[in-house]
Parts: sequence; structure tokens; C-alpha cells
Amino acid sequence: MLHVKNLTRRFGTNTAVNNVSFVVPAGHMTGFVGANGAGKTTTMRMIMGVLAAHGGEVLLDGEPLTAQLRAGFGYMPEERGLYPKQPIIDQLVYLGQLHRMSARGARAGALELLERFGLADRSKDKLEALSLGNQQRVQIAASLLHRPTVLILDEPFSGLDPLAVDAMVELLRERTAEGVPVLFSSHQLDLVDRLCDSLVVLQKGEVVAAGSGTELRAGAVQQHRLSAPPDAGWIREEAGVTVIDVEGSNAVLEIKDAATAQRLLAKAMARGTVEEFAPIRRSLSELYREVVK
Repeated sequence: MLHVKNLTRRFGTNTAVNNVSFVVPAGHMTGFVGANGAGKTTTMRMIMGVLAAHGGEVLLDGEPLTAQLRAGFGYMPEERGLYPKQPIIDQLVYLGQLHRMSARGARAGALELLERFGLADRSKDKLEALSLGNQQRVQIAASLLHRPTVLILDEPFSGLDPLAVDAMVELLRERTAEGVPVLFSSHQLDLVDRLCDSLVVLQKGEVVAAGSGTELRAGAVQQHRLSAPPDAGWIREEAGVTVIDVEGSNAVLEIKDAATAQRLLAKAMARGTVEEFAPIRRSLSELYREVVK
């Protein structure tokens, strides 16, 4: 388990990360979301030891992180760090050897990953000869090659086409099935919602929400959809109900509590036919906008 505990980082008088705490359990994917400048990359850099923290600590299975423990991590930085004029396979083998892999083992592992990303036939090409999306695939392969104990990925899906996203998702799920904690940042909230066991929302350097999608939805204001022909306009006058939208017989509502919902349903049925009265499963994008507004 990776435990980020009260991390703080300042740049001059600006506090970029303020007392940030969260947990990435073993075998879980945790999405790290927030606007540009929210502090995600700074937090990831502190986890990796690239930046020193001005407060707090990072623990792995209860033990403070050391350089030796971090050496087993897989890290994909925001600024991609491969060599554009070097052959792909050569630099992957080199990076594998930096993680104490044998040259033969690194080559075999690199070719396997390149095959899964559809790049095996380009292994001897220079990186700069690839499209940006394919360069991204190679960068991902570099972070996964040494079978890391923890994965820290900064925008790993940026620039990937749907097939590459599927290949990446499959690899990440294989790693979590082996017990690897995975933390990745992304602006693709629908993808985060689909993949992640939990998520952490950062705003202005502070955690403003954390938990699974189910937990975040349970804590949000509940919305309902009502369809009651011929006209649902009467709903505007009901106490404890906030009308988000109403058009003809259809309305989207925020309802104060369960008792109000039951009262509203009974009144709608007394007025005539009720075709639908159901809670709305809100998207992660909507929940995100609600917590950061």
C-alpha cells in the first residue's frame, strides 16, 4: 500500500501542495484528477523523490520511502524523457539494465511490450521516426518494463488512440491483479470512472474529494428524473424540490430527502400516469464540477 501523508510543497510564497493525504491500496487503480495547476504533477514528483517535500512523508507498506524502494517504482513523467535519436529497442534495454535487468531479459521484455502495442516491427527505428502517439506507447513500455512494485503515471493516456488505450488498460489490469498499486493522473474523467477503484480530486493544492465513484455519488446531491404526462410544470411549486430542468412532461430534479421523494411520487401518481421516476446515475464529470466549483 502506498500512503501519501500530509505532503506539502512550496515554491517561494506559493504553496503548490498543501497537506495532501491519500492512500493507494495494493492491487488498486487510483485516479488523480484536477485542473491544470492543481498540484498533481508536483505531488507525483514528491512521491518519486524528484522534488523534496517541505512537509509530510510517503510510506510504502508502512515504511518511509527510500531511494532503494523508489528504484522499484515505475514512473511516467509529464515531460516524456526518452531519447529521440536513439533506436527504440536500444534505449529500452538500457533503461531495463538501469533497473538491474539483464540485457537479455530487458530485450525480451521490451519486445513483448512493443508487440502488445503493435510496435514490434518498429523496434529498431529511432524514436523520432514514430508518431507522437506511438512515442507515447514506447514511453509507457519503458515505465512497465522492469515489472515495477508501484506505478506512478502522469497523463499516461494522453495522445493514445482507442486501440492503444485498450492495450494500456489490459496491461494495468494485469499489474493490479498482481497486487501493484497504480496511481495515474488524467483529464479523461470518463476513462477514470471506468477504470479506477478510487479517485482523488485535487484543487489548488488540496484534496477536495476522495473515494470510489460509488462513495462520491452517495455523498453528492441526488438527482431524479420524472416523466409524468401531460405536463410536469406543477413540480416547480413543490417544497424541498429544486428543478434543474423541466420540459413538457419530463423534469430533472434535486430532491431534499427520501420523504420528499415519496411525497412527490404520491402526488404525481394522484395527478395521473407516471411513466418514470428514478434516480440519475451522475457522471464523474458532473461530480467533479460540483466539488471544484
